[in-house]
Amino acid sequence: MSDIKKMYTNILGDSFPNSMTISFGGHELVYRKRTWKITMEDGTTEERGVRYGENPDQEAALFELVGGSITLGDCKFIEPKNGLVSAITVEDMLQVGKHPGKINLTDVDNGLNILKYLMNKPAAVILKHNNPCGAAIGSSLADAYNKANRADRIAAFGGAVVLNRAVDKETAKLMAENYLEVVCAPEFEDGAMDILSQRKNLRVIRMEGIKRLADFEKFRFVDFKSLIDGGIIVQQSAVNSIRSANDLKPAVSTYKGKEYKCERQPTQGEIDDMIFGWAIEHGVTSNSVIYVKDGCTVGIGTGEQDRVGVAEIAVHKAYIKYADITCFDKFGIPYADLALEIEQGKRDKADKEEIDAKVKADRAGLPGSVMISDAFFPFRDAADVGIREGVTAILQAGGSMRDYASIEACNEADPQVAMMFTGQRSFKH
Repeated sequence: MSDIKKMYTNILGDSFPNSMTISFGGHELVYRKRTWKITMEDGTTEERGVRYGENPDQEAALFELVGGSITLGDCKFIEPKNGLVSAITVEDMLQVGKHPGKINLTDVDNGLNILKYLMNKPAAVILKHNNPCGAAIGSSLADAYNKANRADRIAAFGGAVVLNRAVDKETAKLMAENYLEVVCAPEFEDGAMDILSQRKNLRVIRMEGIKRLADFEKFRFVDFKSLIDGGIIVQQSAVNSIRSANDLKPAVSTYKGKEYKCERQPTQGEIDDMIFGWAIEHGVTSNSVIYVKDGCTVGIGTGEQDRVGVAEIAVHKAYIKYADITCFDKFGIPYADLALEIEQGKRDKADKEEIDAKVKADRAGLPGSVMISDAFFPFRDAADVGIREGVTAILQAGGSMRDYASIEACNEADPQVAMMFTGQRSFKH
């Protein structure tokens, strides 16, 4: 049996060519493989590309778009000289330790995919396995990171953090308290790296292109999906078109000749959370339901086969994460450790009862949140899940023949719940 731990310390050979050209009829896209000359822990220097793919026994390579352009129909795709992740240089790797792996790079990329819609305020996204586990905007970068981290302190362990402002010492101190895999930001202020360098295995990437990340809202790229038979499905990349209150649509549906309309309109705060939440939703694997409140995620349910199950999972996760952060604030240890110490007879069970009572009383912070989903709501069951937990507004795509049922659920709620439609799907697979 192979030693899996040892596999992760090795760098696979790279059999991929140094360049790649893709032809679309009369158009061509030209790519160049990205490699880095990195000094290893033993002092040796090695020029290599991506450490490995999704697993340590898969070779992988990163290619940067360096030439060509393509227009298909009415869509003009992104052109060279707009590199972000694919343009990272050795100089950008302020702290490396070892060559990056495929997951490190794709986590950062999806963080950028979300942050490009949140550039007006300091924002932070923490990702694991290409999904956000915590995301927030704040009055400062430290505030945004702290809120994102507290939203899911458990999953943030070993995660990738992507930020849209220069990292100051206050933010660096907060991040240094965690075990993180990657930190990526447009710049690092004086003293920040002195703090982050205390985490020897942390990869720190300076990406100046984040400063112009808002420009990427309008860029489309060619999205490839390879099939097991060697075939390829090609699509245009998705674009988030819900950028202001004017882009939202009223929740109105007609069923068997009767019109149904959501009676309560969202407040400005709920609209702000809808816009924020739809930006996060854009980077979450479908089917998904997320709950957001005051510019921060409360619970994120990802990649489920049914909309009701994922709505319930997001609630379940919210309770687990809320219990953990409540316990950590009170006793300085994770909730799981508290439960274990009680089981081992090392701590009074009253400590856990105190935490559980607070979580139950606060309902995991879900009351007052906005429920957001990329899925159709053909029945009211998913809406009812959120309403039972105290959400005050719901944002969903709309377009189901039975939207009226969810609208009725909002109107029948006490107090009534607001609902808006996007008129846009946000599937990501």
